[in-house]
Amino acid sequence: MADQLTLDEISPGNECVMTGLTAEGALGQRLMDLGFFPGARVQVVRNAPLVDPIEIELDGYHVTLRHEEARTVEVSQS
Repeated sequence: MADQLTLDEISPGNECVMTGLTAEGALGQRLMDLGFFPGARVQVVRNAPLVDPIEIELDGYHVTLRHEEARTVEVSQS
């Protein structure tokens, strides 16, 4: 079985599959509106030089998230 991680722990260039979302309220709704749902394939493109934000590719488009926000996205890396 693959390790359970959060999106902020994935290194640039690696791909993972989303398994859950712990964000609530407006942030949780916004992430779901952007396509963050279990089974979605996510690739970390790069981290900004000063850590935040993280650029990711999701369903063919690029999204940037703060590490705090990415920590709410549970993923599995195969």
